[in-house]
Amino acid sequence: MVAKQNHVPEIPEQLHWFNVDKPVRLSEQKGRVILLNFDTYCSLHCLHLVADLNYLANKYPNELVVIGIHGPRFPAERSTEHVRNAISRNHIRHPVVHDPDCRLWQRFGIHSGPTLGVIDTQGIIVGAISGEGNRDKLERIISALLAKAGEPATGLHEPYILKQASEPARPLSFPDKILATENRVYIADSGHNRVLATSPQGLILHQYGDGNPGFIDGNGFSAAFDAPQGMVIADEFLYVADTGNHAIRRINIRNDDVVTMAGTGAMGLKPGGDYFGNPREVDLNSPSGLAYKANVLYIAMTGLHQIWALSLVTNTLEIFAGSGEEGFVDGASWNACFAQPSALSIIGHTLYVVDAGSSAIRAIDLNTRHVTTLVGRGLFDYGDKDGIGSAARFQYPLDIKADQTQKSLWVADTYNNKIRKIRVDNTLVSSYQVKHPLSEPGGLAFSGNTLYIANTNRHEIVRINLRSGTIESLNVSDKYIGL
Repeated sequence: MVAKQNHVPEIPEQLHWFNVDKPVRLSEQKGRVILLNFDTYCSLHCLHLVADLNYLANKYPNELVVIGIHGPRFPAERSTEHVRNAISRNHIRHPVVHDPDCRLWQRFGIHSGPTLGVIDTQGIIVGAISGEGNRDKLERIISALLAKAGEPATGLHEPYILKQASEPARPLSFPDKILATENRVYIADSGHNRVLATSPQGLILHQYGDGNPGFIDGNGFSAAFDAPQGMVIADEFLYVADTGNHAIRRINIRNDDVVTMAGTGAMGLKPGGDYFGNPREVDLNSPSGLAYKANVLYIAMTGLHQIWALSLVTNTLEIFAGSGEEGFVDGASWNACFAQPSALSIIGHTLYVVDAGSSAIRAIDLNTRHVTTLVGRGLFDYGDKDGIGSAARFQYPLDIKADQTQKSLWVADTYNNKIRKIRVDNTLVSSYQVKHPLSEPGGLAFSGNTLYIANTNRHEIVRINLRSGTIESLNVSDKYIGL
């Protein structure tokens, strides 16, 4: 982080601010420590900081000011509506200023997020910290700067008022991944921290989690989840990627019992090897996608840029593919690189991966573990273009579902607000025309001739009859009726 002067420059008032009643002037924060959080909401590493920043803001309510400076990586992130939804979805409570052209990033010499600029009580820039997992270090720095100032910040005039937008009550809140069978639609109702099982007409038949974030095994309502995402069914069990809890949960769909299969509830920063002992004693990192084949549960370990595998026979956990470095590299499993893999699907002996951070579709041979690229070209190559293989472009896709009969893949091209289809035999990518407004669709599901879409930012599930082309919203009831 570089600045031409010791004192922090003001943030231009013409930029769009969120969570406050007016722009925050840094010069009016004398007596407080300031953290400038340069972040991008498509980055899971940036989102991991939210819990730390909330913790620090609660510990130092009068002595600390946290300001988010959002800089877009993808074109879709330039819109204020995108930022507003991301703030609400990720429970960001501090003031945020939208920097659509990244001019503030350039002024402060920021090249990547997350980076925290640290300002002392006199408004002087004292340094910067990049990356995640630095809560203890930040706490020590804040404490030292306050001790050095020697004057308590309590009782100072409050020059702005936190003013978070309240979300209206609705049956679904930012639904994410979905899964459909002949008589059930399973919805990861992420904003409500629960998993729903509805009828094809939208009646809530089962609910797992009471809506409050938590990490509790139990039965139905008595269990607790935190922003669940990917799901897959194996036998009489529904497996759930409990992303916010960094865990894999299992729901017995016959008796509604919820148990933890892997994860401790704590976020793991680096794996200690390729094979692990008791899966319930291993720290995972934001698993978000699941696939199942031959008694093995494949996990998109998004926060570690890897694919893991959990044997349901031996109850052992291993790294299946990916070096752990964020990147775009094909080849042998241990050398390959992914960038926030977010969803998985299987056709035959191939595991297909939505690699959100590289806007690509990758493929892993389940026998050799060799990684190739089906669609995409590089870590920073994205767009909105149909075509064959590397000529096509996606923008931050988040889900993928296999059409076994047609040997094709359907992709939720999230930041393009589109649904795309890929023919596996020739990698031809085409756009499927959805005559319904989509806003960052995050999940897909098939049941017979019906395609379900989790229209995430519109808080709805859209149902399309692929034969007739008829489209309707699944009228999810806001009441639990049970069976």
